[in-house]
Amino acid sequence: MIYSRSAEYAIRAFVHLAQVPEGKFAMVKNIAEEEDIPAHFLAKILQQLARKGLLRSSKGPTGGFSLRVDPAEIRLLDIVEALDGLAPYQQCASGLAECSDEMPCSMHDSWIALRSRIMDYLGKNTIADLVKALEQKRKALGRKAKTKRAVGGKRA
Repeated sequence: MIYSRSAEYAIRAFVHLAQVPEGKFAMVKNIAEEEDIPAHFLAKILQQLARKGLLRSSKGPTGGFSLRVDPAEIRLLDIVEALDGLAPYQQCASGLAECSDEMPCSMHDSWIALRSRIMDYLGKNTIADLVKALEQKRKALGRKAKTKRAVGGKRA
């Protein structure tokens, strides 16, 4: 895993929230149920992200959470940084206190390259990108399911 469980849950919740009609709010219990995330844990994560300005929250029977920013403007890096910070990506992969270009550990060069790719991925990909990919996957799976039913029907 390249980020914490909290960041994973937040990203999944943001993808869910990006699909909620504008002006509407999604309740934590509904998001948690649909995304298979513990509701109490998700509530804490979303409250933290609301305090950081990435989400709106509303109390009451029609309340819940909604995105404060357009999904195309929310980078995965924004979510990971808000929850985990960037320190884990700046530390030595071997756990050494002193690791630098001048005094590298055995993993230094490969970690620098990998870290760069991770940061690039998190910085370039947005919630809107994930929503689009999810929609494409659902369409492809829907077509496969229909094809299997049709093929199965011909064999019977």
